[in-house]
Amino acid sequence: MMAICAARRCFLSSLFNCVAGPGQSVEAAVGRGRCEWMRMGMNKDHIDTPPATETAGPSPLRLARTVTLVGLMGAGKSAIGRRLAASLQAPFIDADDEIVKAAGMTIPEIFERLGEPEFRAGERRVIHRLLRERPQVVATGGGAFMDPVTRGEIGERAVSVWLKVDLDTLVSRVSRRNDRPLLRGVDPREKLAELMRVRDPVYATADVTIVSRDAPHEAAVRDLTRALMAVGAVAPGV
Repeated sequence: MMAICAARRCFLSSLFNCVAGPGQSVEAAVGRGRCEWMRMGMNKDHIDTPPATETAGPSPLRLARTVTLVGLMGAGKSAIGRRLAASLQAPFIDADDEIVKAAGMTIPEIFERLGEPEFRAGERRVIHRLLRERPQVVATGGGAFMDPVTRGEIGERAVSVWLKVDLDTLVSRVSRRNDRPLLRGVDPREKLAELMRVRDPVYATADVTIVSRDAPHEAAVRDLTRALMAVGAVAPGV
């Protein structure tokens, strides 16, 4: 129990870079918003944003607003997001990767040692920060958009895109990996079908819906780029 508590404190401290005052717990510092990144006023010198992916020449298009990809595990959020960002010479961020780097633990380890509620709280904070940086492509975890606070912030500060995938394709994709905490010890098809019933109605409120088929991701990127141009998230380059 002591080890788990210590891990939890370390996770909160590293994830939010919090400074607890005299006699104040890390949890209290987090709760009161005494995090350095919140007090920095979003100073660019303090934001760890990766450079835009280099391409052969200037892009005829540019990213005008942050694009947030949502959907179930296996929808292709990271793969399509990286390709979209590269085509627009924009930064790409995987929210789960940001949590892993800050916590010093893998997603399964966070779930096992700290529990899903703790992971979701960290996820909420990370996305809050990312939405306040310059326009970029952000891939979120499957449960992120289910949080009403996160969903509201995405609605205010970004264009949300649901990558919709049929059940057979999802099952095929997730079977290639064994690091999905929500699929441990359960039948993947049954669990994914359950998640689809619960989450799809919420995902459907996203600004844009793209059907991601079991085909080359480049096709999805082309469809997505056209849809983003229609809503003003992608504009002609300068």
